[in-house]
Formats: sequence, structure tokens, C-alpha cells
Amino acid sequence: MPSRQLRIAGMIRLTREVRFSVDRDWAGRVEFSRPVTNSWGGWPSAVGLVPYLRLRAAVAGEPDPVTGYLCNITLLDDLLRRHVIPHTAELLRRYGWRMSAERLLRDMWEWVAPRTPTNTTLVRLELLATPMLRYAIEREMPAMILLTQQFEFSAAHRLHCAALSEADNQRTFGKCNNANGHGHNYLLEVTLVGEPDAQTGAVLPLPAFEQVVKERVIDRLDHQHLNQDTAEFRTLNPSVENIARVIWGLLSNHVAPARLHAVRVWETPKTWAEYSGA
Repeated sequence: MPSRQLRIAGMIRLTREVRFSVDRDWAGRVEFSRPVTNSWGGWPSAVGLVPYLRLRAAVAGEPDPVTGYLCNITLLDDLLRRHVIPHTAELLRRYGWRMSAERLLRDMWEWVAPRTPTNTTLVRLELLATPMLRYAIEREMPAMILLTQQFEFSAAHRLHCAALSEADNQRTFGKCNNANGHGHNYLLEVTLVGEPDAQTGAVLPLPAFEQVVKERVIDRLDHQHLNQDTAEFRTLNPSVENIARVIWGLLSNHVAPARLHAVRVWETPKTWAEYSGA
């Protein structure tokens, strides 16, 4: 089922995800008369090795007082499929690997936004190119693209504050205060925001983005004992909250012409912190 979330002033936000596989040879050949046989796995299905994409459209408005629907999700499905699938195939045919995801998403926005179902407003469109990489446009800043990529690093740490007594440290941090430390496989998600370059179509070329994060963050923190091996946490308690804040500081002045939008760090699959700077 699509997610429904409360928005400010009592508005409801409804999000629908459409999954599909398509390549350049499908341009002009997608048959919408074919039944949708597996919407969970994606339609059209991946026949051979072709791109698999996920598109999330979020609309906002007031639900119908009788049905409780903001809109019928079949209308969103049809709207997204009839434009997204053939348009993606055509751009793949025209540009191949040179196609910019940012350009594709902006084209999608310009086509979908004025055609959303009656009494709804498109507020966010998000394209997932891989499980780790996604692009988004939001209504508040339609000229900008949000680019998000995930990374991973492993590190040990000890939660301990010199200003607290040994007893207070043990009481506050429990087993995480173990004198020898303990480790985590941290998942890092970095989001940039910017206007796509007129020539390349990219907010920031992905290899350049990844290189900055590797040099500034991963090489510095991976397989280190944060308290003992890094200057950043020599005196700063390496909580997941502080790790997110420190990573922001390591990256914020190094992603031009884009801007750093958010840093999210998962300490475990159930615990994460996000920092958006000042």
C-alpha cells in the first residue's frame, strides 16, 4: 500500500511507487494493452539485462470526505507509466549511457506535475537508479535536484565522556562504554542539492562526488578506532549524532558547485542520525 503522511495544515501526502525495466530498443514499442502481470517486481519486466528503475510520486491535498481517498492510485499508475516508460526508452535510444538521470527526472516532473489527478498537487518526484542512488525534485525548489548516494565504512568506538565519572559513564552508556570499544558497520547517506549543469546535465558528476566522500570521509574513518585514531574524535564522544555532524563538516565545503543538503548515518539498521547543517 502507498504511504500516507500528515502534512502541515492538515494536508495529506500520498506517495506511490512505480517500478519498471526498459531499454533503448523499447522506444516506441511499449504496449500498454498488455496486462500488468507483476507490479511488485516491476512492469514491464526485466527481459534480459536492462535497467531497473523505481519512480516515487508524492501528491498532496485533501482526501474525499466519503471515500477517504486523496486520489485513486490507479490514476497515478497510469499517469506515470504512460509517460515515464516510453520517455525513458526514447532518451536511452537517443543518448545511451550519456543520458543524465537529472535530465530524465526534470523531464518527468515537467510532464507529470500539470497532469496529476484533480484536487492533488505533485510535491515530490524521486527516481531510484540503484538501491543506493536516487534523485529527487521537490515542489518548493523545482529548478534543483537532490542527489543521494550511500556509502559504507567500518569503525570501532567507545562512548565515554571525560567530564563524567566512571560510574556516570557506565550508567549512561552501558556496554557501549566498554574500555576496549566495539565496532559497527556504518551506513552513510549523503544528499547534495543543486541545479544541473547545462552541458553535462549533472548536479555533480557521480565519480567526482564519490571521490570526495572517499577521500574526505571513508579513507579517514574506515577501519579506525574513532577515539584513538582520528583527530575529530580525540576529545569528542563518537555518538552517531556526533559522527553525522563531523561528516557534515568534512564535506560541506568540498562539493561545489552543488551544496551539501543532508548527512544521514546508520549505526545499526534500527538506529540512525541525520544532520542538515546550519
